[in-house]
Amino acid sequence: MINKIFKAAVIAGLVFGLGNTAYAAQAVSLDELLQQVKSGRVKDAAENQKRIADFQSARGEQQRLLRQMEAEQTRQEGISQQLEDTFEANDAQIIDLERALQERLGELKELFGVLQQAAGDARGNFDTSVTQIQFPNRGQWLTEFAQKMGSTTRMPTLEEIERIWFELQREMTESARVVKLNTTVINADGEEEQRDVVRVGLFNVISDGKYLEYVPETGRLVELQRQPASRYTGRADDLQDASDGVNSFAVDPTRGQLLALLVQSPSLMERIAQGKQVGYVIIALGIVGLLIALWRLFALWTTSVKVVNQTKHLDKAGNNPLGRVLKIAIDNPQSDVESLELKLGEAILKETPKFNSMLSFLKIISVVAPLLGLLGTVTGMIITFQAITLYGAGDPKLMAGGISTALVTTVLGLVVAIPTVFLHTLVQSRAKRLTQILQEEAAGMLSERAERTA
Repeated sequence: MINKIFKAAVIAGLVFGLGNTAYAAQAVSLDELLQQVKSGRVKDAAENQKRIADFQSARGEQQRLLRQMEAEQTRQEGISQQLEDTFEANDAQIIDLERALQERLGELKELFGVLQQAAGDARGNFDTSVTQIQFPNRGQWLTEFAQKMGSTTRMPTLEEIERIWFELQREMTESARVVKLNTTVINADGEEEQRDVVRVGLFNVISDGKYLEYVPETGRLVELQRQPASRYTGRADDLQDASDGVNSFAVDPTRGQLLALLVQSPSLMERIAQGKQVGYVIIALGIVGLLIALWRLFALWTTSVKVVNQTKHLDKAGNNPLGRVLKIAIDNPQSDVESLELKLGEAILKETPKFNSMLSFLKIISVVAPLLGLLGTVTGMIITFQAITLYGAGDPKLMAGGISTALVTTVLGLVVAIPTVFLHTLVQSRAKRLTQILQEEAAGMLSERAERTA
């Protein structure tokens, strides 16, 4: 029974907020515990009453603070309205002042517009100029100046106007100067090197006898992958080695555009490669025809020399076409004119095919070469139309391959056919000349025989 009462007392103490473990630790009997619970309840009630009194007394202060804040809000709203009115008045005044400024500027406004345009144009010219390697910081200032000039409230100073004049004047002065300096150059292998370069006005930059290209995007000088002809690069070497005086030099008046196109233009071998298989066949036929023509010209020339020498010694037959014809007449001294004529004609007919050897093949090459060129043309046009079918006709680069094949093969065919026709005619005329000599000498021998037998 005592334990139950003790438990109930502990629960009651917890409910009323006693919760003081120090008192519980000191209580040694139920009476003491009861007294502690009573004193805790009295103490809690006193504290609660004190809190209520404090809250009621602070309530009036809170009301006073609320009224004070509402008054401050009203005052601040008045200040805000006053500032808004002042802002609107100032805005209207600014508009009036700007209008007055624009009216007073008059022609100066046009001058400032011209200055802004001149700064923008100068920036574009300077960025692409080769003088940028010497004066790299001009463009940034000109951009900032042009941006400032775009503002209606920004007036250029006299120093800024003078600097624009100075930069333009310096660019004009540098256009007539040949300057040698040391800078970074990217060689043909893509490696950076420190080189002595020579700048020729605003047109070209050379180094080690080679032309360089200025790349505005990177601000670097790049060695051209393909250089001009040696007569130009030789003059570049002479100019770089010279210290004074007048020196001849090949200048690109387009400031590097022609040299840039030189890199893109294909070489002779690259143009030939555009003809592909048909072009290679045409070239092979042309080489074969040239070799045959040279061989036949040499053979006919040696034969012609022997025949001419033989005409000077008609009494003795040599080992040559005319000598073999003479031998027929010498071996048949008793034959009549008709029989000798037949025998001499037969001998001439035997010698003539030797003169005309390979002439038919040369003629075939002269005919087949342009036909092969036409074949390449048709093939190239087929490739072009296929590209148009797949990708349309908007981009000419897609059709360039087929067009190149068509044009190159046509050119190769004509280049082979035209000289071959001339060579064929030349060889044929030499062969006819030798045949004519044999016929003339044979006719002379027949005439002599006819006079003797008459």
